[in-house]
Amino acid sequence: MLWLGVAYLGALAALFITSLWTVDGFTGAIQRDWTLENFKDLFTIEVYRSITIRTLLTAAAVTAIDVVVAFPIALFMAKVASPRLQRMLVIAVLTPLWASYLVKAYAWRGMLSETGPVSWIAQPFGLDSPGYGLAATVITLSYLWLPYMILPMYAGLERLPNSLLEASADLGAPTSTTMRRIVLPVLFPAAVAGSIFTFSLTLGDYIAVKIVGGANQMLGNVVYDNFLTGNNMPFAAAVSTIPVVIMLVYLSAVRRTGALEQL
Repeated sequence: MLWLGVAYLGALAALFITSLWTVDGFTGAIQRDWTLENFKDLFTIEVYRSITIRTLLTAAAVTAIDVVVAFPIALFMAKVASPRLQRMLVIAVLTPLWASYLVKAYAWRGMLSETGPVSWIAQPFGLDSPGYGLAATVITLSYLWLPYMILPMYAGLERLPNSLLEASADLGAPTSTTMRRIVLPVLFPAAVAGSIFTFSLTLGDYIAVKIVGGANQMLGNVVYDNFLTGNNMPFAAAVSTIPVVIMLVYLSAVRRTGALEQL
């Protein structure tokens, strides 16, 4: 753990130091002069503010969708399915994680195309496929990170004693009351644990955006473009600090709720 901490914190320190350098506009060489010019550009240029807001909203949307979709699946797995079916469902949830990220992303690209299955399903209802753009990015990322939300929820609900649910029913509590006073307090820390994965993974993603995002950009794309295409490592490092700071604030807020202590 000590070596892992040193490596991780050392990498973050190197990232922050690099963000304080600049690049010579003529030679492209890195100038190791301390400056906050890169951060000034991040806060003053409108396009980077828009990209940051878009990334945050996308991460929040993906997390919310995964919570809504994962809850009934996890509840069925933990409290309704037989032990044999439980094992089969856990394997079914884990199976997509064995497939290549690129295979799954390109599969969604095919499904969301104008001639894909989504278009066939939507046409009888007078609708069109969302095509490539922000909606396609949210759909694809929600699918990619869904197992990371299902598994913590399943683990949390599995620890919920069935006797509590039976006692609630015997005392005449309706389903809504049982869900609010018994299930949700147990589910909340599990959902928070899953949200850490879905939220952070979406913040740093850039491959899915390249494949199905159309002309939309997120923070990961800005880092990628400046590091490889633009050959501006200091500015890429400065942009990379944004997700790091956001996650630190998010983890601090989660810790204050006490949800992590209940896991």
